[in-house]
Amino acid sequence: MKEKIKEYLIELCLAYTFVSVTGAIVNILAGTETNNINVLVMFISCAIATFVLFLHNLFDKLSPLAMMIIQYFIAAGLIAVMLVFINVFVDHITPRGWFEYYRSFTIPYIILAGFYYYRVFSETKVEDDLIKEIQSKREG
Repeated sequence: MKEKIKEYLIELCLAYTFVSVTGAIVNILAGTETNNINVLVMFISCAIATFVLFLHNLFDKLSPLAMMIIQYFIAAGLIAVMLVFINVFVDHITPRGWFEYYRSFTIPYIILAGFYYYRVFSETKVEDDLIKEIQSKREG
């Protein structure tokens, strides 16, 4: 369990760094600035997305595409809960704001989820090859 938490925190740091640096570059190019609420929302969004991606073991019986789609909808649902919380306790979010946020969430999510699953499937293939090699040495 300790190893899984450590792995989660490393993935979260990588995801947040990617999103934060990309956001900073976009802000520089667009000539805009961000505020503390935006930084916290980016971090919470990264934490939600990383947590949902870590649930991939629960969906092993499904096809990879179905697993990815279900995980996206779970993440989107948790993001909706976060946005409702923000809307009630922090600041009003307009319907356009909801749309913009989901667009801003979906694009990095797809990129980072693709990278995450590429790594997971690559590691699985390497492990599968090692198992086959061990089995062939035992038989031969």
